[in-house]
Amino acid sequence: MALNTDQEALYRKTMQEVRKQLAALDAQIEKELQLVREKLAALQEQKKTYKLVLEGTAKLLGLEMELEEEEEKITDMPKV
Repeated sequence: MALNTDQEALYRKTMQEVRKQLAALDAQIEKELQLVREKLAALQEQKKTYKLVLEGTAKLLGLEMELEEEEEKITDMPKV
């Protein structure tokens, strides 16, 4: 069944609108990903700082500790 001119125009307009919406979603996804990357970087910096404090405190107490073993005790989260 062939489309008449009005139907074809409507479907083409719909396709254009959907493409615009997809592009807007892609832009929003990228924006959100950037926010997550920034938050992750800040958390990783904070983690480094805490590791230094832990290491320094252990040293002051005369304890030898491997940070990897200590990390396993602190969190069960997988490394990213």
